[in-house]
Parts: sequence; structure tokens; C-alpha cells
Amino acid sequence: MRHRPFRLGLTGSIGMGKSAVAAMFRAAGVPVFDADAEVHRLQGPGGALLGAIEARFPGTTGPKGVDRPALGARVIGQPDELKALEAIVHPAVAASRRAFIARHRSHRIVLLDIPLLFETRAERQMDLVAVVSASPFIQRRRVLRRPGMTGQRFARIRATQMPDHQKRARADIIIETGCPKWRTRAQVSRLLACLRRSLVR
Repeated sequence: MRHRPFRLGLTGSIGMGKSAVAAMFRAAGVPVFDADAEVHRLQGPGGALLGAIEARFPGTTGPKGVDRPALGARVIGQPDELKALEAIVHPAVAASRRAFIARHRSHRIVLLDIPLLFETRAERQMDLVAVVSASPFIQRRRVLRRPGMTGQRFARIRATQMPDHQKRARADIIIETGCPKWRTRAQVSRLLACLRRSLVR
């Protein structure tokens, strides 16, 4: 069923260029819901989830919000602990997403940038799903450039995410990012043009 506004889901594994692609949609006038940013807000100073997180993971929050390295050390590589955290975070983010969609009902298209879109089965609420993807070599090079990132930590993060080839197989659209940015931007422009034409009918 097609919704109003049209819900375009965007996802991709770490280091695949999802944030850059979301920025391209935003620059083209599409409202963007950033699930990662919403998690940071909910876990930041005074965030709505601090009490629940501290109760389940004592010592991982403070005046500045969640101590992300401390919390990460508690859940990464620990499936049961990660599920406990997700049970706190995912429903809150889903509620924020619904509120975002309600606020933007006057728009024809909204972009829902959700890193764990398939993992949380959020694709069922989308009209179309776009997956950003690049080669494993490019992904690894991008991620290891990040401050504080190590090969071991990258491997642990990847282990919590659905493999890229599975995301590609489940995608309606694949946006390639292992190429010059102008090529990726052209893919985004073509997709938006097609969607806007189809939604006029």
C-alpha cells in the first residue's frame, strides 16, 4: 500500500556512504528522518531514554548522557545485552519516526534513514527501500579512517549488521557509492525524478 507521504527507506552497512546520500536527498528538498541522530538525541543530556538505560546498564550514563564507549563495551559482541538495549531504543525511535511522518504529511516524499532497517523489520512500513553499497575494500578503508576505529572494533560492528550482499538482495533500489560523488548524486537525482513523476499520477 502506498502511503502519504511516500516513504522511501534508506539503509546500508557502516561505511557505505549512507549519510552522504541522505544529505543529497535533503539538498534536493526531501525531508529526512535520521535514526542515528534521533538515537543521539534520546541518549544525550536529558534524553528520554537515560533512566531506562542506566537501570539496565548501571554506570553507562552521566550528565552528558550516555557514555557511548562504556555502553558499547557492554553490548558489542554480547547478543543478549545488545537485545536488551535494542528493546529500550528501537520502540522509542519508531515512535519518533511516526511523529516525523505525521509532521511532514504535506510533502509527497520523505526519506527515512535507518541503519538497521532490515534488522528491525522496518521495511514493512516503507513504500520503497534503497540500499547504499560499495565494495568491501572501500567500506573498510572509509571506516578505519574514523577516529578511534580499529580493525577489531570494525569487525564487531559488522557482526551486528546484516551482510551487505543480503541487503542488496532485499533492496528495491541500489545506490552505488564506490564511485565519484557526482555519479552517486546522479543516481539520487534519477530516482527522485522517477518517484516524483509517478506520484503525480
